[in-house]
Amino acid sequence: MTVLAAPAHAAPAPTPVPPGASAAPQPRKSLEEVRAEIEALYRQAASATDAYNLAEEQAKRQSAEIVKLSKAIVDGRARIEELKRRAGAAARAQYRNGGIPEEARLVLTEDPQLFLEGANRLAQGQKATRDLLAELQQSQDDLETYTRDASVEWTRLEANRTRQDRARKLITEKIAAAEKLESQLAAAELERLRHLERQAQADAQTAWLASGALKEANRSATAQGRAAIGFALAQVGKPYVWGAEGPDAYDCSGLTQRAWSAAGRGIPRTSQEQWRLLPKVAIRDMRPGDLIIYYGDATHVGMYIGDGSMVHAPRPGRDVTVAGAGSMPILGVVRPDK
Repeated sequence: MTVLAAPAHAAPAPTPVPPGASAAPQPRKSLEEVRAEIEALYRQAASATDAYNLAEEQAKRQSAEIVKLSKAIVDGRARIEELKRRAGAAARAQYRNGGIPEEARLVLTEDPQLFLEGANRLAQGQKATRDLLAELQQSQDDLETYTRDASVEWTRLEANRTRQDRARKLITEKIAAAEKLESQLAAAELERLRHLERQAQADAQTAWLASGALKEANRSATAQGRAAIGFALAQVGKPYVWGAEGPDAYDCSGLTQRAWSAAGRGIPRTSQEQWRLLPKVAIRDMRPGDLIIYYGDATHVGMYIGDGSMVHAPRPGRDVTVAGAGSMPILGVVRPDK
């Protein structure tokens, strides 16, 4: 941020390196700079993870719809074959009668009673034929619709799979870059890095509490909220894995979704969809079980458990843990059981 805030100047032309001489070594980054770079990489990975999870959910729904449409197509073809068989049977019956239409035979009869009975059978037969042909046409129209819809869903499925692949590649690239930065640090530097991370979170939490944000947030959890919290806390210590929904590992929104599912309430899969679709509540009205959405792009989520704390799956390389609810920038709060 200091670099960005500095006034701009024209950069001097680089001094040529004499032949045979090595370039001057680049200045080593401070641990704070490394920490900021690592955090930025993991934030980018989190954003890509949300995109991956959303594409995966959509692909699941589209796959299920394709299966449903495929069954409808098979059933529709069988129904058309059955209707054609019945229509063919009717045609063969008329042929066996010498090909004389029912109307002609009615004209030839001299018995009034037989004429009335025949007229009634003729009306019924004509209606049955019309119904048969109408059903055959409707079945053929339905089959065309099912086939067209299946093609559309398949195209959407392939598009989502492409988005998944792109997101997967971006996630692995960003995580690999962050891990590479960490791997270049000595053990003492890694410990110092963790200390800086914890200190930054503690400072943010202290400032948030000092702001009076929780002065009115003293509401109790609902029965479903307590069940969701119980599930989430039982996962503490399990690793963060992007795209994971349990039971052995979780990403941030996978944890909150599974926790509320265990409490009997289905919620969206991704933190961005949870923010977009779940009812929003003011922080002052927050109660245990509510979901706190973090960062301006809604790429992280934790579950409020009361007393200024939340449980969440932080990022790759970390485990599900309890942390300060204000330890990251809060976008807002949503309530699954409102």
